[in-house]
Amino acid sequence: MTFAADLAFENIRHDYQGQSTLDGVSLEAAPGEVLCLLGPSGSGKTTLLRLAAGLEVPREGRILLNGQEVSGPHVFVPPERRGVGLMFQDFALFPHMTVFENVCFGLNALSEAEAKEEATVALERVGLTHYSDQYPHALSGGEQQRVALARALSPRPSVLLMDEPFSGLDSRLRDTVRNETLDILRQTRATALMVTHDAEEAMRVADRIALLKDGRLIQVGSAEDLYCNPVDLFTAAFFSELNVFDARVRQGRVETPLGTFKANGAREGDRLEVAVRLPSVEVRERDGDIPARVVFRRFLGVVEQLGLAVPGTEQVIQARLKAGQLPTGLREVMLCVNDHDIMMFESG
Repeated sequence: MTFAADLAFENIRHDYQGQSTLDGVSLEAAPGEVLCLLGPSGSGKTTLLRLAAGLEVPREGRILLNGQEVSGPHVFVPPERRGVGLMFQDFALFPHMTVFENVCFGLNALSEAEAKEEATVALERVGLTHYSDQYPHALSGGEQQRVALARALSPRPSVLLMDEPFSGLDSRLRDTVRNETLDILRQTRATALMVTHDAEEAMRVADRIALLKDGRLIQVGSAEDLYCNPVDLFTAAFFSELNVFDARVRQGRVETPLGTFKANGAREGDRLEVAVRLPSVEVRERDGDIPARVVFRRFLGVVEQLGLAVPGTEQVIQARLKAGQLPTGLREVMLCVNDHDIMMFESG
């Protein structure tokens, strides 16, 4: 059984050749928690992971494991003494070693018999004992990923660090391997810190999500928190496609091509960015609020995506609705949007 650790970052600042990559990040992963670091390329996700692993030293701030400082102004515990496991994006398996030898790698502190026992347990956990004597090239991408997971878990780390662990898998395999990995993490009870740029993946996997942008922590919370209560337009747009309109508050309301809505406490004259998610644009044959003309219609399987022209703007409004909900060839439609579906943010 793995004993999960608390992993904390305190006011972390870091840069490469004078270019800031992390700017005052403070964040904590609770014991046994799966915490996803989410954000676009260059947001600082992987840098934070590398600092936790001990592969780099922060310019400022501290990193603590179970309250013990492992990186700070006067302390640096090397990677091999931190009790953390690391899974790379490309699995990083040794091609000249068998699956069993790969999993044994890193267990040098144990006797040969103990190392073999731990490797066997790790392979049983991922269901690959029958591939022990195979070499990595003979395995599928999903099987290689499970070997990498077994190798990372065989030393029984208290924290597992994963850098885009599923990005190399095709989409059909990704869901299966991701679910298997999550089940194993729950069984081992290791604290996990996972880097991803995929919001849906973070929502599927994480207990909490930490969203980063340009080296700063933007918002931390559950998937539901970030989706339903985004702190800014960047967060809202990261989790769903949006129609966005610039508007100014007049007499407590804002006017958009989709209607006029309450300004939710914004001050008179404030400039706002008003956003509405595509599924929140209701498209009807009749009995709506705004007339519209269908300019494109794309079948996406379960849903269809529509582009719509409305009076008073050249902006194409997009909507997403259940496939087959509207008759084929329909061009003139009516639109409705409810007040509670509108999100408003201060204009940047």
